[in-house]
Amino acid sequence: MSTYILRRATWLVVVVLGMTLIAFAITHLIPADPAKLAAGLSADAAAVQKIRSEFGLDLPLPQQYMMYLKGVLRGDLGRSILTGRPVLDDIKDYFPASLELALLSMAMASTVGVVLGVLSAVGRGRLIDDAIRLPSILAMAMPVFVLALIFQIIFYGKLKWLPAGARLDYGAVPPLHVTGMFTVDSLLAGRLDLFKDALVHLLLPVTTVALTRVAEIARISRASMLEVLGKDYVRTARSKGLVEMTVILRHGLRNALLPILTTFGVQFGHLLGGIVLVEAIFLWPGMGRYAVQSISHVDFPAVIGVTVVASFAFVIVNLVVDLTYAFAEPRIRY
Repeated sequence: MSTYILRRATWLVVVVLGMTLIAFAITHLIPADPAKLAAGLSADAAAVQKIRSEFGLDLPLPQQYMMYLKGVLRGDLGRSILTGRPVLDDIKDYFPASLELALLSMAMASTVGVVLGVLSAVGRGRLIDDAIRLPSILAMAMPVFVLALIFQIIFYGKLKWLPAGARLDYGAVPPLHVTGMFTVDSLLAGRLDLFKDALVHLLLPVTTVALTRVAEIARISRASMLEVLGKDYVRTARSKGLVEMTVILRHGLRNALLPILTTFGVQFGHLLGGIVLVEAIFLWPGMGRYAVQSISHVDFPAVIGVTVVASFAFVIVNLVVDLTYAFAEPRIRY
C-alpha cells in the first residue's frame, strides 16, 4: 500500500507540473496585455511598464515559467494582478465555498443516483425502469445553466420559496471562520439560525448541480447492478430463501460498488473545477467565480493558480477513490 501511494504521489507531482505548463502556455497565447488592464485605460506607458516589470511580464516566457515553477514548488502561486494579493490567499478565501457546494451536491447526487440505479436494475423492463431512465436522460441532456435559470424563475421568481443566490441573506454576518464552509462553521459556533440560512441558500445551487450528475451515477449503478444480479452467487442466495432486500444490498450492491466508486471520483473531481456557470448564476463566491473574474482581466497568475489547485484536487480525489477499492473489495491488494 505504501509503495502504491508513493508511486501515485510521484505521478501527482508530474500531473500538476504538466498542468502548470499547459495553463501557462494557453494563458500567454491570449492576445491581451494584463499590465494595461491592471493599470487602467487612462494609464500612461510608464505606469504600464512599471506593472509589467513588477510582475515579471517583461521577461522572456521560458524565464517567466521557470520563476513561476520555482514558486509553485515552494507553495507560492504568485501574486494576482487583479487583487494584488497572493493567489494562494485568494484561493483560500474562495475554495471553501466551492468545496461546500461540491460536497453537498455530490452527497445528494450519489444518494439519489444509486437508489434510482438499483431500483431501475431490480425493475428491469418494467414501468419503474422506464420511469427512472427517461427523466435521467433528460437531466443529462439539459445544460446546467438552463436548469439553474429554470429553478430561479420557478422557486424565486414565481413561488418566492427560495433565495436567488448568495450564501446568506443580505446583511447577515457570516459565522466565525474555521473551515470557510458556512454550514459547518455555523454549527461549530452554535448558530442554528445561520445554519438554516446557509442551508436554504444552498438548496437551489446544490439541487441544480446534483441533478446534472444523478443521471450518470444512476446509469452506472444500473449497469453494474444488472451485471451482478445475473451472477451465480446471487441466484444461490435467492435459492437459499434469503430476503430479497438482503440479496440486493448485501450480495448485489456491495459487489457492484467498484464502478460506482469510480464514477463518484470522476464526478466529484469535475465538480470542483466545473461549476463555473452555477456559481456565476447563483452569485456563489467560489473558485469558479474567481476564475471567471481572473480570465476576464487576463490575470495570468490567478488563472494558472486555479488550474493547479483544481488539478491537484482532482488527482487527490481519484487517489482516495482508488484506496477505497481495497475496503469495498477485500480481494484487491496494492
